[in-house]
Amino acid sequence: MPRLKDIPLSVLDLAPIRQGGSAADSFHDSVALAQLAEGRGFERFWLAEHHSIDGIASAATAVLIGHVAGQTSRIRVGSGGIMLPNHPPLVVAEQFGTLETLYPGRIDLGLGRAPGADAATMAALRRDPFAGVDDFPQRLAELQGFLDEEQPGQRVRAVPGQGTRVPLWLLGSSDYSARLAAREGLPFAFAAQFAPAQLHQALRVYRDNFQPSAVLDAPHAMVGLPVIAADSDLQAEYLATTAYQKFLGMVRGRRTQALPPVERMDWTPLEQSQVEQFLGAAVIGGPETVHEGLEAFLEATGADELMLHTDVYGLKDRLRSYEIVADLWQADA
Repeated sequence: MPRLKDIPLSVLDLAPIRQGGSAADSFHDSVALAQLAEGRGFERFWLAEHHSIDGIASAATAVLIGHVAGQTSRIRVGSGGIMLPNHPPLVVAEQFGTLETLYPGRIDLGLGRAPGADAATMAALRRDPFAGVDDFPQRLAELQGFLDEEQPGQRVRAVPGQGTRVPLWLLGSSDYSARLAAREGLPFAFAAQFAPAQLHQALRVYRDNFQPSAVLDAPHAMVGLPVIAADSDLQAEYLATTAYQKFLGMVRGRRTQALPPVERMDWTPLEQSQVEQFLGAAVIGGPETVHEGLEAFLEATGADELMLHTDVYGLKDRLRSYEIVADLWQADA
């Protein structure tokens, strides 16, 4: 099984909007985090598409990817992910073809199947909330056609986009995308940062069914993982209450901006259990605890890459968390 020192580490950023902050603050923080990640040798910096959520500023995902890529020079920047059912494949190909043309060799296109929005927001995206997502494989094939080399007789072309071959990843929190990624010979990323329940099943399905392709000879699985590292276990647990409050809000049917950490959570035992289901894979603690947790996670999953998500209130604490992990990672190398 891989050890921490053996694998690439990456960053998942949701561009969180803090209580008392603004979207502009979030964009500044995203650039600061991307620059730190690049300086410490992280492989990728991904941003996720969400709509109509007060605490997330990454709705215009492709625009923000371009902003971050323009403020960095090496790290791969991409989507974790673009929700393909929300968009015509041609538009996605044009957007990411443009990004790849501007920042060659540095753009990833992670794709999700869920709409990532409620019915009202889906309607505002001009998407039928009752249409379902059964056409996802067809949309994926159409997108691939717009990014591959032009075919004879092809009537519609993505310009830019055609021939850029932007690397595609399939994202998921169940075995559906795992099966599709295996069938298509694509890399797969599992969203254990918020939905770890089917992690092991999805990885098993992906690896057992993988078919080599022109882009990948063998299965390649990345896992999104919540990690909050601080100088002590006690400090990390305190900082983690920001994430606890976010998921508690979801359990209670409301979305909030990122809230400051608290000394004590005000929740029922049932609510605590529900929140802990979202964060069942989380690694939270001081350096020694985090190192042990990451090694144990790799032992259990055999992940080829980890994409870390640190959900804390302040930028300083978020940067410190990634610094601690980078120190552990590079000390092992």
